[in-house]
Amino acid sequence: MYRCNSFKNLAPCSSQGVDFFAINTDAQALLQSAAENPIQIGELLTRGLGTGGNPLLGEQAAEESKEAIASALKGSDLVFITAGMGGGTGSGAAPVVAQIAKEAGYLTVGVVTYPFSFEGRKRTVQAGVLFSVFLSALEAIEKLQKNVDTLIVIPNDRLLDIADEQTRLQDAFLLADDVLRQGVQGISDIITIPGLVNVDFADVKAVMKDSGTAMLGVGVSSSKNRAEEAAEQATLAPLIGSSIQSATGVVYNITGGKDITLQEVNRVSQVVTSLADPSANIIFGAVVDERYNGEIHVTIIATGFTQSFQKNLLTDPKGAKVGGQESMKSSVPLQSLTSSSPSPSRSPARKLFF
Repeated sequence: MYRCNSFKNLAPCSSQGVDFFAINTDAQALLQSAAENPIQIGELLTRGLGTGGNPLLGEQAAEESKEAIASALKGSDLVFITAGMGGGTGSGAAPVVAQIAKEAGYLTVGVVTYPFSFEGRKRTVQAGVLFSVFLSALEAIEKLQKNVDTLIVIPNDRLLDIADEQTRLQDAFLLADDVLRQGVQGISDIITIPGLVNVDFADVKAVMKDSGTAMLGVGVSSSKNRAEEAAEQATLAPLIGSSIQSATGVVYNITGGKDITLQEVNRVSQVVTSLADPSANIIFGAVVDERYNGEIHVTIIATGFTQSFQKNLLTDPKGAKVGGQESMKSSVPLQSLTSSSPSPSRSPARKLFF
């Protein structure tokens, strides 16, 4: 599942073994999306229109179309559910889709964004009920957490830490969408791209199954010290607001061109393992693709945090920190997060659902 407004940012990453579905009540938005597999939900309820920001309508629409959603999911191994929390369809339908996937036995991962602070002033009235963007987002996150194996929440406000004064509003929202894309692509690449060090799906499942809230880190560098820089960007997770410190489960992937060296792979690994819990279950993959010559990309998913941190993340996504850490100002340049490097070729792999 992916938001139609930003689906075009993720769809170009499509590969064999990966299926993309856009779910929406809005028929017009589906037509304008880049989705090869659109699913219109709640046709009887909304008559092809949007939800007007009402998550109750989004939930009811998904319930109405449960059979269509379940049919699309059939045969999946891993289901990604990505959405922007706070709106009608994302907040209302995402937990329903997650429940369908989880009950079917698929590894289910939620990757969602939490609204910018300035979005909290928006209010929508439906049937005499006042809806708050933040309240809708928090309620949706709590519902989603109960129906996924792993939940990654990306507070949009963290983008303010890496954006400069000249960043346009439109670019900020595009950047938020791109963060979702990188997170989803990073996890799927670990499984679908054949590499020098391959990661078995069972290993990924062992780390992410019933793991609760998780943290996502992405890093890209082409500098002289690219290995260390990419690893540090990913482990500091500025878009989450905390590091991977104390994680008991870590899945990470290193991707580089033919010029990547053994020592660079080792340096990335040293940075990651030095921060994780000493007893952490750490799974990593290493992929070489000539189209990444000059660059190193590191994607990290960290799980197994304390219950207190998970609770804080669900009640205050913007302020949640491991061990009371202060939010770290990121040195990640915007261009590194919005890199449009071509996606490496992939061989046929297990079916994924987004």
